Formats: sequence, C-alpha cells, structure tokens
Amino acid sequence: MRIAVLGTGTVGRTLGSALLRGGHEVRLGSRAADNEAAVAWVAEHGDQASAGTFADAAGFGELVINATAGAASLDALALAGEQQLAGKVLIDVANPLDFSRGMPPTLTVCNDDSLGEQVQRAFPEARVVKALNTVTAAVMVQPSLVPGQHTVFVAGDDAEAKATASELLGELGWPASSILDLGDITAARGTEMYMALWIRLWGALGSAVLNIEVRPGMAPAG
Repeated sequence: MRIAVLGTGTVGRTLGSALLRGGHEVRLGSRAADNEAAVAWVAEHGDQASAGTFADAAGFGELVINATAGAASLDALALAGEQQLAGKVLIDVANPLDFSRGMPPTLTVCNDDSLGEQVQRAFPEARVVKALNTVTAAVMVQPSLVPGQHTVFVAGDDAEAKATASELLGELGWPASSILDLGDITAARGTEMYMALWIRLWGALGSAVLNIEVRPGMAPAG
C-alpha cells in the first residue's frame, strides 16, 4: 500500500520506518519538499521511501496518517488538500497539546470537542480514525516493549475505515484482542484528554514506554 505520513518529527519518522519494514511504500509530508529531517530519512531507507510537501504526500497515499503537532494539524491538512484527502482513511495520531505555558502542557481543545472531531468536520469526505495517540512512538510500532497485554484504542464514524486502521495496527504488532473500538469520533475526546494522565504516569515512572490494559470485570451480583 502507498501510505502518506504527514509530519517529520519522531512520531512520523518512527511510523514511516515501521511501515516500510512492513512492505509499504511511504512518503513523508512536510511544509517544504526539502525538509532536512525528511531528506535524511529517505537517504537512510532507500527506494520505497520518499518525501515531499503535505500535498505531494496526500496525493501519493492511498491511506494518510496525520502525525503532525496537534496544534498545527488543521493547517497541515489544509495544505495537504481537501480533495486529496477525500475518500481516504485518515488515521489521526496527533494530540492537541499546548506547550506555551511549559510543562505539563494543556489541551487546545477538550471536554465537548476534540482534534479528531475538528479534523472530521474540516474534511468531511475523509474517513477519520483516531488511533495510537495514547502511547509513545516506540510503543506505537513495537507494543511488545510493554510486557503483557495492553490496549490501543480506535474511534471513528466509518466502520470500514476503523477495520482498515485495525488491520494496520495488527501489522505493527497489536493483536486484535488489544484493539478496543470506542465508537464514533466523539470518543477522541476521551483518548486525547487521557494525555493529562499519561504525562503524569511518564513523570512518575521515569519512562514514556508505558501503556494501560483495559480489562472488563464481572457485574456485581444482584
């Protein structure tokens, strides 16, 4: 599959490299075609890897991953082009983090809205799936770094798009039993707001290589 990864930071490059290892063709997208990080990444990975502008990447990809900084995601996707996103599965892994007041960050949107919903509203013909935004980049592509079974979430309005995203998660090492469908795109509010707890867990444990397991219990008797 041809996959566009928008964003050339740690998350974008990590996902792009893992998808190449899985046999996909990957194009990293950024604001400038000569983005230094993207050019170096292509040089490292060879023929199946390429880079270009957000629009170049979105036009190339059969599936698009938004791995841009959450506060800039809507602008980046606008540069990618509404028509080039139309009809495509768009996996949104970004979080709307605001670091302007230092650490810990706040959220640019929360409670009654989410970045995932904003993306879906701005690009109504895209098939948006929120996923992978609750773990660090290394765990996204190698869930075995966290011992035992643990949970990754998907949310979106299009069942077929969620199934496609779940297949891709499986290729990255997430077993089907670890993938929890939370329902429609409004569930992105919960997974994005979870970042406030995740950042505190990171600080308490001294490592970002962490995750949670959601395990249903038995209903109380009576």
